[in-house]
Amino acid sequence: MVRLGFQIAVLTFAADRATKWLALEVWDLPARSPIRITPFFNLWMTWNSGVSFGMFQSNSSAAAWLLVGFAVAVSAALAVWLTRTRSVLLGVALGFVIGGALGNALDRVLWGRVADFLDLHRGTWHWPVFNVADAAIVAGFALIVLDGFVTKRRAPAGPAGPGTP
Repeated sequence: MVRLGFQIAVLTFAADRATKWLALEVWDLPARSPIRITPFFNLWMTWNSGVSFGMFQSNSSAAAWLLVGFAVAVSAALAVWLTRTRSVLLGVALGFVIGGALGNALDRVLWGRVADFLDLHRGTWHWPVFNVADAAIVAGFALIVLDGFVTKRRAPAGPAGPGTP
């Protein structure tokens, strides 16, 4: 599972970097957004200096570096967890979270904020603009929760009765 998890992390990181390169360099979203793709999906360039979904916005470079350190520390802890898992589902989940966290951390190192550009909406209601790394982190956490339910069902039954060791 370790190898698979790290491969997923690398692929997630690469997909995030590639799509951000497309958004910034090829499509020039800072100058052209929003670009309507479908009735419910736009490409819309935003810069997130906060955490998930734009909460706790800060233009402080110290805050950006604090978030980079946090992302790296969490990724390291998840990598240790990955080395100890036997679950394919959990390995994939941890890979998604690690790759996504490091993708957004690199944005903070390069630009002091995270490039977001995927905009899902219905009418005038818009989900917070996000990127591939954000989607991978959310999917990874959902899979971690799912793995917890699946693993709990598969766990062997405990002792047969009260007082048995």
